[in-house]
Amino acid sequence: MYVYKQFDVESHFGGRLKIAFFNHPETMNAFTKPLLAELKDFIDFYNKDEDTRCIAIAARGSSFSSGQNLGAIDFEDRNLNVKREVQRIVIDYYNPLVMSVYYSKKPVISLVNGPAVGAGAMLALICDFTIASDNAYFSQAFSNIGLIPDTGGTYFLQKLVGRQMAHYLAYTGKKVSAEEALKLGMIAEVWPEAEFREKSMEMLERITNMPTVALSLTKKALRKSYDYSLREQLDIESIYQSEAAGTRDFMEGVNAFMEKRKPEYKGK
Repeated sequence: MYVYKQFDVESHFGGRLKIAFFNHPETMNAFTKPLLAELKDFIDFYNKDEDTRCIAIAARGSSFSSGQNLGAIDFEDRNLNVKREVQRIVIDYYNPLVMSVYYSKKPVISLVNGPAVGAGAMLALICDFTIASDNAYFSQAFSNIGLIPDTGGTYFLQKLVGRQMAHYLAYTGKKVSAEEALKLGMIAEVWPEAEFREKSMEMLERITNMPTVALSLTKKALRKSYDYSLREQLDIESIYQSEAAGTRDFMEGVNAFMEKRKPEYKGK
C-alpha cells in the first residue's frame, strides 16, 4: 500500500473506512502543493478500491486547516509572476481536488475538529457532509488578503447558505461558529469536543455499513439536480432507482425487512 507522506492514514472496520488526518500543527495544517496532490491521489485511489466503502478527511491538533500556506509562495522572487503562480496553484492543485471529492463514488465526509479557514473551510464544506466539534469555526478569509473564494467556494457556498449570506460571509470573512454553521445549513452535525472522536467514529461506522451503491447513486442524482429541470430529474431518479434495485444490497434490505432483522450490506 502506498505510504502518504503529507498526512496520516487510518484504516478502520476491516479496511472499509479510510481516514486522512492532516498532521502539521506547526502551520495549523496549512495546505501545500504536495499535500493537495497527495490528498487528491488518496481520494482517487480509495474511490477505486473495491474494499473501501467510505472516505473521511480529518485533522490532528487543534485546527482543521488554515488554508493555503502563503509561506510556500516566494513573494520576494522578482522573476515570479505572482498572478500566474496563484492561478496555477488553483488550476493544478485545488480544482482537481474539488473534482475528485465531488465526483467520488464513495461517500467523502469531513470531520472538523477546530478552525477551518479559507481553502480549509471550503474543502470541509464541499464534502458530502461535514461534522464539526463545538470548538470549530469556519471563515471565508479570502477577502482578508484580497482574494476571492476558491476551492469551489463561489459554486457551493451560495447553494449551502443562500445568496445573501454567501455574499456576506465572502465579503467579511466572518468567523462562523460550528453551532451557527449548523443553523445556517453549512454543516450537518455538531458534537462536543470531548465526544467528537467517539461520535464521529460511530457515524462513520454507520455510513461505512450502508448500501454503498445506493449512496453513490444518491450522490450522483443530487449532483445532477444542479443542472436539470424537474422533469429531467424525475427521469434520472427512475434510471438510478432501477440501478439500485439491481444490487445485492437491495435484496438484502428487502429480506431483512421481511425477516425483521438488521441488514448486512456488502456494498454490492
